[in-house]
Amino acid sequence: MDTREKRPLDELEKGFLPHESWEVLEWGECGKLGGRSRAGCEGSTYKIMFAITLLVLCWHYGFVVARPSEIARRVDGVPNYVIDYAPIVYLDTAEAYFPSDIGAQLANTQPEINFSVIPNAPNPLTVNNVDSLNGFGSGGSDVYLTTTIDITKSPAPKWLEGVVPDSSGKTGSAVSSAIIVNDHGSGAIDAFYMYFYAYNQGNTVLGQELGDHIGDWEHNMIRFKDGVPQHVWYSQHSGGQAFTYRATEKVGKRPVSYSAKGSHANYAIGGKHDHTIPGLNLPDGLIVDHTSKGVSWDPTLSSYYYNFKPSDGSFEGINNSPVAPMNFKGKWGDAQYKDDDKRQKEFFGFKKFVGGPTGPGDKQLNRTKVCPESDVPCVLRDKLVP
Repeated sequence: MDTREKRPLDELEKGFLPHESWEVLEWGECGKLGGRSRAGCEGSTYKIMFAITLLVLCWHYGFVVARPSEIARRVDGVPNYVIDYAPIVYLDTAEAYFPSDIGAQLANTQPEINFSVIPNAPNPLTVNNVDSLNGFGSGGSDVYLTTTIDITKSPAPKWLEGVVPDSSGKTGSAVSSAIIVNDHGSGAIDAFYMYFYAYNQGNTVLGQELGDHIGDWEHNMIRFKDGVPQHVWYSQHSGGQAFTYRATEKVGKRPVSYSAKGSHANYAIGGKHDHTIPGLNLPDGLIVDHTSKGVSWDPTLSSYYYNFKPSDGSFEGINNSPVAPMNFKGKWGDAQYKDDDKRQKEFFGFKKFVGGPTGPGDKQLNRTKVCPESDVPCVLRDKLVP
């Protein structure tokens, strides 16, 4: 059998039909010169019509695998618009560290203070008991979730690489995000979309990779008024950017967030983003993040959901989402390695390995402005910039 007869359907599963796989028919050729019979010609025509029909159906019903979903699923207890307008995240084409399972991170770490394992701590750590570590080390703030093996040895553990989202944008069975709703009243709601990665690969500066750390929490925040999105916040390292919802790139009505290679900082557009000077993003410079439209990730498909109560800073799990990861006050990674640690390197005062980050509860969930409070002015941009 001619392999070209199967190729259109194979390619259809990928979301396209290359032109060279089509049978070329010209009027008046059936049954002539080439020895092609009328039945053979009609058979090829039917195959073409069948392939076209399938392609149209796939487009109509949204089954083309390369197309991210414009409509998110419904979640009981969460306002529909919080899901309907949830960001679609594009990971960089060269990304090596993908969204990660929160529970897997805990299973591969042990709690330490000052590089010493905490005695009598829960073992194993899970999403149901990690907040018990708040009973140690200054209310938990001195606790580091430290990897149980040396991650610099080859091969690196697979759990550090995270999970590549599938064709639907889901990270399989890995729960890799947390969506948190803060209802301010009078129709004002902030929805935080928290993204978890097992590893942060720092930027390369003059040939030196700097700022690596275990664990990485990044986020977008959308401010709603009466169910209508007003502004979108994009977290970037110690700062970020805010844009009007109208200005953002969208998939349907869902704003797009570009996750930078390795660092996972969130940007509103693809390309280069220099962040050498905090609060000043330029298209190029010394310390540059790279973003592009690689694999698409839909965090709503693999998420825990919470209500945040600003009166006491507590969390309410929605649909039995565990509250312990939100309540944990410590760091989601190793402490910064000491200068005499063979894994550590220094370059003009910057370290190759820095300490792990705090969790979602430390991201100013009850902020007044769209931007978290900082020394950098909060600019609400109405035009996309790097």
